[in-house]
Amino acid sequence: PKMSVEHEEQFEPTPYVVAIITYIGYVMLAVFGHMRDFLRNHGFEKNLIATEPARTKDFVPLYQNFESFYTRNLYRRIRDCWNRPIRTCPGAEFELIDRKSPDHGWSFEYPGTHTRAINFGSYNYLGFAETDGPCADAAAAATETFGCGVGSPRAEAGNLDLHTRLEATVAEFVGAEDAIIFPMGFATNALNMPALIGKGCCVLSDELNHSSLVLGARLTGAKIKVFRHNDIADVEAKLRDAIVYGQDRTRRPFKKILIVVEGVYSMEGSVTRLPELIALKKKYKAYLYLDEAHSIGAMGLTAEA
Repeated sequence: PKMSVEHEEQFEPTPYVVAIITYIGYVMLAVFGHMRDFLRNHGFEKNLIATEPARTKDFVPLYQNFESFYTRNLYRRIRDCWNRPIRTCPGAEFELIDRKSPDHGWSFEYPGTHTRAINFGSYNYLGFAETDGPCADAAAAATETFGCGVGSPRAEAGNLDLHTRLEATVAEFVGAEDAIIFPMGFATNALNMPALIGKGCCVLSDELNHSSLVLGARLTGAKIKVFRHNDIADVEAKLRDAIVYGQDRTRRPFKKILIVVEGVYSMEGSVTRLPELIALKKKYKAYLYLDEAHSIGAMGLTAEA
């Protein structure tokens, strides 16, 4: 069965009062951070910051004081609002490990209690993180048969029958002739996009794309144009400009034009307007790069195209 996706996204606007109070809070934290650093540097307050030993003063410093200002004075004080350790699998619910800090986040004490909470921040869509069930059992069986790793690139001596079978399964699942598997999602985007296009090409990238897609686009050496999130009219306008004006200096036509989007944007939860993007790429003879890290297997069998 095909799945119909409603593309009329609605986002709750941030109230002005909340935005203003938030900015005022950041400004106050920055001001007090500079004051606290001044007191630490002059011995009026205990310095808990990692510092360089005197014997390495002639080397390039490992700790840049200015670069770590935000982490030291702002993020450290508020990180416990979300960076909470858990003690169970990241399912629909999990247990948080309770802790408290006597020194505003420099160190923590653990009373040994736990809090049951609803999980809104996990990527465990298909249950791969569970300790029992079909995924865990299959992983344990594969480890007993094939070991924990091959210790070599596939092109040399690291190709197993398991890899070939997995690629055939993935290709069948997505309805393609063949597939290539990689051990890391970030590297899949960052290191393989440059193999698809290069200099003399153009990349049209959604403004909310993942950092792996952004890095991959930069490594291609191609011209990068950013369009507004899920704005098909803006995509078409950028496509037309790329076709009409071509490359910056020579005005020669781009060798390839690649539209780069995600299936489901993990931070926002929005779904890309895939049918309209496919229609655009066919109309203008462009290419489409779809990152389905957060959508494949979670959005149904197929989507209307």
